[in-house]
Amino acid sequence: MSETKTPQPAQPFPGAQSVPAAQQFQGPQTLEPFPGPQAAQPAHTLQPVPPLSAVQTGQVPPQPSHAQPVQPAQPVPPQPAPSAQPRPIPQGSRALPMHTLQYRFDGPQDAPVLVIGPSLGTTWHMWDRQIPELSQHWRVLRFDLPGHGGAPAHPATAVGELSDRLLATLDGLGVQRFGYAGCSIGGAIGADLALRHPHRVAALALVAASPRFGSADEFRQRGVIVRTNGLEPMARSAPDQWFTHGFAAAQPAIVEWAVQMVRTTDPGCYIAACEALAAFDIRPELGRISVPTLVLVGAEDHVTGPAEARTLVAGIPDARLALVPGASHLAPVEQPGAVTDLLLTHFSTSWQDTLAAIPVPGTGATLSAPVLPIAEIAPAAAGPDGVTSGRPDPYDPGMKVRREVLGDAHVDRVMAGSDDFTGEFQELVTRYAWGETWTREGLDRRTRSCVTLTALVTSGHLEGLAPHIRAALRNGLTPAEIKEVLLQTAVYCGIPAAGAAFTIAQSVIQEETTPRP
Repeated sequence: MSETKTPQPAQPFPGAQSVPAAQQFQGPQTLEPFPGPQAAQPAHTLQPVPPLSAVQTGQVPPQPSHAQPVQPAQPVPPQPAPSAQPRPIPQGSRALPMHTLQYRFDGPQDAPVLVIGPSLGTTWHMWDRQIPELSQHWRVLRFDLPGHGGAPAHPATAVGELSDRLLATLDGLGVQRFGYAGCSIGGAIGADLALRHPHRVAALALVAASPRFGSADEFRQRGVIVRTNGLEPMARSAPDQWFTHGFAAAQPAIVEWAVQMVRTTDPGCYIAACEALAAFDIRPELGRISVPTLVLVGAEDHVTGPAEARTLVAGIPDARLALVPGASHLAPVEQPGAVTDLLLTHFSTSWQDTLAAIPVPGTGATLSAPVLPIAEIAPAAAGPDGVTSGRPDPYDPGMKVRREVLGDAHVDRVMAGSDDFTGEFQELVTRYAWGETWTREGLDRRTRSCVTLTALVTSGHLEGLAPHIRAALRNGLTPAEIKEVLLQTAVYCGIPAAGAAFTIAQSVIQEETTPRP
């Protein structure tokens, strides 16, 4: 097989130094509309909101630019131009998911490729103000999450699934090696790529990212709120999450533009992305990220702030921290000049320009010694608590499902309250109720919640109803569907039992579906 020619990186600009541990910038950026990127390829679908460059902005005090001129990139074999749809994957390539992602290219076709990923609830337009400079040195590919920016609504409930779709898109375009920058969930995609496909990533920038985004309970409740109320609560709260108060007051047009991005997102895809973030946790794996990494965070980011950024820097061997004053979660929008300068510096100085920099993971097993005949098969050794090694212990899968269904807060409270007298009972519940029954494939979790609610009302064990009402909401049941389940129990289990259940359910549903300030 012939070796793939790898695009060469942009040359470091004269006197460029590696990004220091805390890059400081003084004052806010000037937010002036810029003309559209030169020779930009048209988007694959029409966008429901205008690009950021078309938004009329107010004037704020200017901030001096810290970027130095960058030398032109060395000539490299041209990358294929994008077509209306990604080209079919060549025969002989490894199996890839059928779904791909909506994307657009900016910049010269013969430049190395830089992929840029968006935050949850935004579109590729959140990077509009970085494109004029970045596209002078790289072939910039921006993509939209499923159901965002008019992209097809094919929900993805895991960060790894989003990464696979991005790789399928890049493979269809013939892009083998690339730099990557991503914001929030876009950063999670980049970290996943660096962990599972390090030979593909030349350099990495994680913007407003975290090894674990808040708590799983928080994102699953966000899904409940969207399923019940639509995206309007998320749209209304977005400015407080994304921008500093001063910026929001000075830039009402940009604030409204951001709100419209959320409103035009597909609710099902938004909920699926919340599930992906709820399950995302790479804290134990940070040491395996071997790609040169810039961790960039707004100093006033209260979503994924400096503490999370420092956790990333402490865990990733070759990582540097850049703190951007006067910026919250969407630093590329709020402080575009500072973010652009940092990205230019990082990708110009840290790009690993050969595929041999990181070896491709092996696909076949190797034997370290000859295989000898087996003389005797020993009996299976007993594991802890009498569980034999011949059958996987269902405790860990059970605990995982128990936390996903009931929530970390509830499970932590129950486990903290157990002692020598009740501890074994909690192990039994986790191992057999959750590890043996809830993990079976015969019924989905929505259906199991319906069965569980009915059983609790029928048996009169209403003390367990409240956590399972919460679980039903997080498993995808709507308040209307829970009401129908309880109405059905009234017919077969009795009016008093159903009435008591309605009282409990009403309180829980109101608490879980009311947006929090």
